[in-house]
Amino acid sequence: MKKLLFLIMLPMFGFGQKHTIYLGADLSYVNEIEDCGAYFQNKGNKVDPYQLFADKGSNLVRLRLWHNPSINSYSGFSDVKKSIKRAKDTKTAVLLDFHYSDTWADPAHQQIPKAWAEIKDLKILGDSIYNYTLNTLLKLHKENLLPEMVQVGNETNSEILQPTDKAKDKIDWKRNAFLFNKGIAAVREASERTNKKIGILLHIAQPENALKWFAEAKKNGISDYDWIGISYYPLWSEYKFDRVPDAIKTLVNTYKKPLLVVETSYPYNMVNIDKANNILNDKALIDGYPATPEGQKKYMVDLTKIVLKAGGNGVIYWEPAWVTSNCKTLWGEGSHWENAAFFDSQNHNEALPAFDFYDIKQYTQK
Repeated sequence: MKKLLFLIMLPMFGFGQKHTIYLGADLSYVNEIEDCGAYFQNKGNKVDPYQLFADKGSNLVRLRLWHNPSINSYSGFSDVKKSIKRAKDTKTAVLLDFHYSDTWADPAHQQIPKAWAEIKDLKILGDSIYNYTLNTLLKLHKENLLPEMVQVGNETNSEILQPTDKAKDKIDWKRNAFLFNKGIAAVREASERTNKKIGILLHIAQPENALKWFAEAKKNGISDYDWIGISYYPLWSEYKFDRVPDAIKTLVNTYKKPLLVVETSYPYNMVNIDKANNILNDKALIDGYPATPEGQKKYMVDLTKIVLKAGGNGVIYWEPAWVTSNCKTLWGEGSHWENAAFFDSQNHNEALPAFDFYDIKQYTQK
């Protein structure tokens, strides 16, 4: 039944149907940690995580793409192709997240790819982002791996394509808008050449920042996009649950675009089992939602209901499969997120109740 529902919804991508619900997972780490020995279980049986998420009802996989990864080869083009194929093999739609960097792009970091670092001419830089975006999508199309949606930038609260890894305090909007519009134009061109609808999403971290950013973007000529995307992490947001609905309503009603929460998460315990310190600590908790498996599930279900009631279209969980492994990050060995995954780190990575968040019936039944 869930697969049938997905097939009904899929053609609506790119049009932003107000009442279409997307419940997703960012699975960017899966290939890497599996290569380092990670595994996943459901009811005691080892499972393919992509298939498990699809079987549970997830209908959207989000994947990050780095230009020429500076850490290792993962999240580069070849790795992302494998991930897209895994998603499409389960009949799940894909949101491809262009970071336009060789490493993490976020509110504090928007570092230009090394290959473009010496470009001083803004027009040439614009051509670089255009050609890279277009060629990436055309290559994917040739292998039947074209994503249904594309993110032009990741958590772009600050100005994109900066020469250092420290974000600028003030945005040069003339430059910023020019570069965004080149990326957007490339996606439109790819859509035209392939005769496939590709939704374009712009992504800002935390609802309070999105209210300001999208207003400035509109003022400076950024308008040809299909989706508003926001991150919502209680740890880093000024907004508690009670303020989230008004922000979503304002964004949807002001810009007449559908909205997705493309990143969120919540811990199910406070146990760190490896040499990588966990990011989500007790400061990430909100009243009424303990760091337990049921507390994590309740957070996800309640947040999704809040988003949908306010006029949003759904929620994507960030890295629910980032379990511990022998992989190394820039900051440690293991996972910085195993206490916020959907798999129990203290019980052989057994699937947790948070998977119930993907049961669409709880959001559609009156």
